[in-house]
This record gives sequence, C-alpha cells and structure tokens, in this order.
Amino acid sequence: MRLMLRHLFRLPRRYKRIILLLTDVALLSASLLVAIMVKQDSWLLHFEPVVWQVLLVTLTLSLLLFIRLGFYRAVIRYMSPRALQTILFGVTASALIMGTTGYLIGLAAPLTLTVIYGMMALLSVGGIRFFLRSLYQRSLVRDKARVAIYGAGACGSRLIASLRQSSEFAPFAFVDDWRGMQGTYFEGLKVHAPSELPKLIADYGIERILLAIPSTTHTRRREILRSLESHGLPVQIVPSMDDVVNGHAHLDDIRDVSLEDLLGRDPVPPCPELLNANIRDKVVLVTGAGGSIGSELCRQILALKPRKLLLMDVCEHSLYRIEQELLHIQAGGVTTRIKPLLGSVQHQQRLETLLHTFHVQTIYHTAAYKHVPMVEYNVLEGVRNNIFGTLATAQAAIAARVETFVLISTDKAVRPTNIMGTTKRLAELICQALSMNQRDTRFCMVRFGNVLGSSGSVVPLFRRQIASGGPLTVTHPDITRYFMTIPEAAQLVLQAGAMGQGGDVFVLDMGSPVKIAELAREMVRLSGLEVKDDDNPDGDIEIHFTGCAPVKSSMRSCWWGRMSP
Repeated sequence: MRLMLRHLFRLPRRYKRIILLLTDVALLSASLLVAIMVKQDSWLLHFEPVVWQVLLVTLTLSLLLFIRLGFYRAVIRYMSPRALQTILFGVTASALIMGTTGYLIGLAAPLTLTVIYGMMALLSVGGIRFFLRSLYQRSLVRDKARVAIYGAGACGSRLIASLRQSSEFAPFAFVDDWRGMQGTYFEGLKVHAPSELPKLIADYGIERILLAIPSTTHTRRREILRSLESHGLPVQIVPSMDDVVNGHAHLDDIRDVSLEDLLGRDPVPPCPELLNANIRDKVVLVTGAGGSIGSELCRQILALKPRKLLLMDVCEHSLYRIEQELLHIQAGGVTTRIKPLLGSVQHQQRLETLLHTFHVQTIYHTAAYKHVPMVEYNVLEGVRNNIFGTLATAQAAIAARVETFVLISTDKAVRPTNIMGTTKRLAELICQALSMNQRDTRFCMVRFGNVLGSSGSVVPLFRRQIASGGPLTVTHPDITRYFMTIPEAAQLVLQAGAMGQGGDVFVLDMGSPVKIAELAREMVRLSGLEVKDDDNPDGDIEIHFTGCAPVKSSMRSCWWGRMSP
C-alpha cells in the first residue's frame, strides 16, 4: 500500500490530473444515482432518459467549473484545510446546476434531490482528496522523528502546519504548562500537562521535544529546559517570529539549545542616546573588524549611520568577509561609506597616516590575541600585539586628535593569572596613563566576560565533543565563568564610549557566574544523552577534568626579562 501510494504520487502531473478528473466523474455520477435511489427508494427511475440527460449536463458543467476553480491544479498531498472552502463552493455550484437542470427538464422533486446530491458529492469529492492526503502523510510517519511540541500557542500552530509538510518530524502531541489549554485539542492534537510527558514518551514513542515558545524570557526558558532534562530526550528550539519575519530564519529551522537558553539571563537593554553619541554622522574606525566582537560592532555601528566606517584587520579573509556582509546590509538603504583597511595595529606611522587622511573621530580597538592557551605558548607575539599594538594605536589616536578611543578589555585583566590577562591589564594601564597626560583624546576601557558564540567559545567545543562521542574537557569541577552575548558586548562597547570621561573602566553586570562543569552536563542531557560518571557508569558522554593549564615559567621569565629596563 505504501509503495503504491508513493508510485501514485510520483506520476507526472498530467496523468494525475486525468486520474483525478475521471475519479470526480465517477464520484459525481455515483452521488446523483445514490441520491435518486435514496429519494425514490427504488432503482427504477435510473432507467428513465431524463436522469441521464440531467447527469450529462451536470457532469459537463460541474467539471468545467472544477477546472476553473483549480481543482486539478492543487497538489493533494499539500492541501490545506482552506482548500475545503473551494471544494464546498464547487460542490454547492454543482448541486445548483443539477437542481436547475432537473427542474427545467422535468425531473421529479429536484429540490430534495439537490440537497441529497450536494451532501453526497461533498463527502465523496472532498473526502477522497483529504483521505489520500491523510494516507500519504501517515505513510511518511515511519520515516519521521516523533516529536512533542512544548507550547500550544501561535508559534506552535504555525510550526505544526510546517512540520506536517516536512520529511523530518511528525508531531504527535502538544505540551503546555497553562492549565486553561490542558485537555483541549489544538490543531487536531491533544494538549497535555508537562507532568504527562513520561506517559506520552511511552505511549507514542516520542523521540524529541520541540520548544515553541520563542517570546518567553531566557529565565523562564531555562526553567523549562531544566524540567525537561530528566526525560533524556533531545530538546530543540523554534526560532523567534522576529527572526522569521526579518528573513534571518525559517519557521522550520529547528535549532539546538544554545548557551543563551541554558544561561537563563535576559539581555541588558541598551540606551539609544548613548549608542548614537560617538557614531552618528562621524568617522569611525574599528580595529580587528573581522573578529567576533569587531564584526558585531561593525554591524551595529552601520545601523547607527556613521558618515564613514573604516574596517581594519590583519587577516585578509576576515576583512573581506565582513566588508561583503556590510555591503549587503548597506544595499538595504544605508548610505555610509565603508573602507576596508588591511594592516597591523603595530604600525604606528601607517595608523597616523590613516587617521589623518580620513579624519577619524572615534576608534574601537578590538584587535588583540585573546585565546589564553595560544598567548601562553606565544608570549612574544601576545605582548607585541596586545601591549605594543595598543600603545601604537593610542599614540596614533592622540597624534591625529581622535575624539574617543575605546579599548576592548577582559575580566581576565583583574588580578591576572595568565599572560593574556596580563597583556590586557597593561593595555588598560597604557590607556589610563595616556589619558592623564593629554585632553584631546578621551580614553575608556570596557571589560566583559566570556562572549557567547565568539571564536574559541566553550559551547561549539562542547558540541563538537558531544558529536564525536566525548569526552567533554573541563579544566576544573569548580571553575566558573560570566557570560554575555555578542550583541550585548557590542552594545556595551558603544555605550561606554559615550559615558567615559577619561581613563574609565566599564564592566557589564552579567548576573551570576555559571559553573562550566554544570553547563557541560546540561548540554549532554539536552542532547538526549546521559553523563557517564561514577554514579552512572553506563552513561554516554564522560566529562574529563584536565586541570588548569600550567604557566610557562620559563616563558614568563623571558618575557619579564625583555620588558625590564
């Protein structure tokens, strides 16, 4: 049966239209003949010529009307419930044609026959279409992952319509924590309480949970994710409707749980007045423009309409990529002039030339080596770029009378315990010292913690390790980190530039710190797997604690030796 249906649906459109038209001929004929039999309670009238005349006229005009209404252009397997309106209109018109023809020709009781024929035709013509559609969808269920949708709302409604046409997921139930929805039927599926999930998993073989509550807060989303961990099923999230409307995502672009969802902290809203202060109608330079923070800064700066936006990076590929992205955004109506500048922040003379040439007013200095282990093993390059690169850029800014200089720093600069943090702390001290000795350029520094989605972020690493079967590597069971999103980081930088008075250091309130080990466990559980440890030796993914990275004492001695007078 399944193979026959697939063969039928794969026939050329011309053949399928002919088959459907002949089927309608048979169904309309049967509807009229059965209606006459029901009315007369006898088959004798079927042998009267007037019946066949009425049937011939009704079939001819009805089929012409059906063709006009697009009955044979519609793809049955993708028919929506709205198609029932068209079918209802077409069948009603066919019944009126039959009744009028019967009245004119002299068929007995045409009004009663019209009603009976209309009901029979609607059940047969409309029913066969939706029956075939239902058979086709049921035949695909075996190849789909059985899912429960958490959230019986507007997003869930749109999602289920999309999933029913997809080849990946088959929705079997809704789950919602609002008691008013529990026990009702939504889009043809029953809405269950979250406490009924274990029974749903056992009865329907649910393999995955789709979270369709994009408008909820991060705090509430984290609570829901925590409650779903115990079921041992993968949990995925539907994109927000803003992303769908803006073209950034499709409704069926189901994504994995992100760190933003796990952290449960709502982003800090920006202040529009501060965002505009150093950017609108000004010439802005972003160093390290191709990096994670630098590229997001460029996107947000472009939206604030500076007169010119200068992109500087030492990596040609990264610079080209962000330039092309910004040019694409600019095609939407932004008039800012974008200039890609390939070069290193360590070349002070070239920097001064660029700043004088373009009359730069604001600099966002994001260019730096930021990966702790990488800088630990490449001390001299880390010092040259993070310290002397900052010094060269800051001195060039003073020489060119740049109005505002914003340094991107890190929380690792607070009582630093590694080379990277030390270099960033020295960069801060350089900016503060230069701020005290002159008044033309206003210096300020911005510190923030780990940035979600940036290069080197722990989340992509954990995802790769989970995909490869583990283990997940964590330095220490008690290590904690503060996290923030890339847009938040960029907004903080832009606002800090407007608030600084000279030599100020700004820090975003990032809520409570997160234990990296607990984050790793949550990611394993929400992937539908179990953590393998002493309490659960039969688990899937092990968490391996590597210990804190050792400090290279010889390198540190060498570095301090070179820095000493």
